[in-house]
Amino acid sequence: MVAVVERLATPAAVAGVRIGVRRVSHVFGHGEQSLPVLDDVGLDVAPGEFVALLGPSGCGKSTLLRLVAGLDAPTSGTIWQDDVQIVGPDPSRIVVFQDPTLYPWRRVWDNVALGLQARGVLKREGRRVDAALKKVGLENFARAFPHQLSGGMAQRVALARALVNDPQLMILDEPLGKLDSLTRLAMQSELLELWQRAGFSVLLVTHDVEEALFLAQRVIVFSPRPAKIVAELKVDLPYPRHRGDGRLTDLRHETLRHLGLDASW
Repeated sequence: MVAVVERLATPAAVAGVRIGVRRVSHVFGHGEQSLPVLDDVGLDVAPGEFVALLGPSGCGKSTLLRLVAGLDAPTSGTIWQDDVQIVGPDPSRIVVFQDPTLYPWRRVWDNVALGLQARGVLKREGRRVDAALKKVGLENFARAFPHQLSGGMAQRVALARALVNDPQLMILDEPLGKLDSLTRLAMQSELLELWQRAGFSVLLVTHDVEEALFLAQRVIVFSPRPAKIVAELKVDLPYPRHRGDGRLTDLRHETLRHLGLDASW
């Protein structure tokens, strides 16, 4: 099992939860139609820690995120949040997907307010929507519709929609994957600032090795499906990080070696 490591650059107030994945395996389908996607996976996320998951496309990383979120139950094994086993979704765990999935007929403010509205607390807690929009720099776009936003702005709305619920765990499934390269770099830095300011725990799936190493404190590398953990890399570099840092270059080469891609670098 992967050990919990001490956090680096701890945010001023750690609000995150501890996540424990215990011998989790998962299979889609039954009998001859069964498809194993996770094989005896075990890992921990410390309170307020930023952990990235890397691996070949389709290996099962996003499936693991769904299990941690409580959207599906593992075929075997257990997943824990602090001392409570995860058996379903909970507002403390928020998922941000690659597609912002904004409702086109709702203005930005109303999209961000969805979680509070669903919980019946919008009238009392509406100020939190304004605060979340300010955190992502969109306070001046509260009345805009999604079609009036750039891709980066739309993803900021999705982040604000997550932040308004004061999550203790942010589950990020390729949240920047559809952005152009310049916007993606800017959003990486903004995501780090949000994490450091709020102190929630983060579990990120990405296919971008440099993104994982730039953002995370630990990078977990998975094998092809069914996914097993083949390596854990501790990124013991302080924030803010510099993309040209030679130590990041060394870690990139080591990561690519575990993915079987180092021969081309």
